[in-house]
Amino acid sequence: MSENRRAAVLGSPIAHSLSPVLHRAAYRELGLTGWTYGRFEVNETGLPDFFKHLGEDAGPAWAGLSLTMPLKRAVIPLLDEISDTAASVEAVNTVVFGDDGRRRGDNTDIPGMLAALRERGVGRVERAAVLGAGATASSALAALSRICDGEVTAYVRSQARAAEMRQWGERLGVAVRTADWGDAAGALGAPLVIATTPAGTTDALAAAVPDRPGALFDVLYEPWPTPLAAAWAARGGSVVGGLDLLVHQAVLQVEQMTGRAPAPLAAMREALAAH
Repeated sequence: MSENRRAAVLGSPIAHSLSPVLHRAAYRELGLTGWTYGRFEVNETGLPDFFKHLGEDAGPAWAGLSLTMPLKRAVIPLLDEISDTAASVEAVNTVVFGDDGRRRGDNTDIPGMLAALRERGVGRVERAAVLGAGATASSALAALSRICDGEVTAYVRSQARAAEMRQWGERLGVAVRTADWGDAAGALGAPLVIATTPAGTTDALAAAVPDRPGALFDVLYEPWPTPLAAAWAARGGSVVGGLDLLVHQAVLQVEQMTGRAPAPLAAMREALAAH
C-alpha cells in the first residue's frame, strides 16, 4: 500500500457529515501522515460520473469511500463485488479499492450497530421493537437477526411499509410482526427498542416511557439527546445513540481502507467529542 492515499465520504446533503472528523483522527493516531479524507456532494444522478473519473487526476491513489444517503443502493451496480452483509440488505456504505483495481462494497452499519450495543452491555434479547421502516430499519433487522431470539415488532405508517418489513424479515430470517404507528407507545415495553425515524418523529412517545425501561437504540445524533432518549435515560434505561453507531461503523471502515487493525476507537471518539 502506497504511503499517500485518499478517501472521502459521498452523499447529498453532505456538509453535515462528521466522517472526516473520525477518519482524519484515525489517520493521525495511526501515523498515516500522507492520507487525506474529504467530502463530496454527490447525488444518485452524479454517482456514475464520479466513479468514471476517479483517479484521472495526478493525486494519490484512492483507498476507499464512505457512502451516506441516497447512495447506499445506487452504488451497487458500479461495484465489482459486495459482501454478504451488504447483499443481505441491498445497501453499501463502504467501498474499498483493491490494489488490483477492484471495487468491493460492504456494509459496516450492521456490525457497527452490534458493536455499539455490546459496548452498552446489550447482548441477546428475547424480543425487540423497531420504530420506522426505512433503509436503516432493514439494517436494524439484520442486526437483530444475530441477537434477538424471538419476535420483532415493527411500527409503521402504511400497509406498504408493513409489507416491506415483513419481506425483509423473511429474507433475513427474523420473525417480524407489524403494527400501526398509532400504537407505537406499545413498543416501549420491549427489552430492546431501535428507533430509526427522522428527527421529531418519536418526540410524542417520550411521555410513554415505562418506569423500568430496557434498552433504547436511537440512531439519531442531531439533535441529541432526543426527547425520547432523554426520557429513557431519566428512567434509568440504557441508551445507545447515533454517535455510538457513527463511531463504530467508522472504525470498521478505517480498518478496511487502511488495512490496519484495530482502528483507534478512543482517539476517534475524543476527536468527535472535541468537534
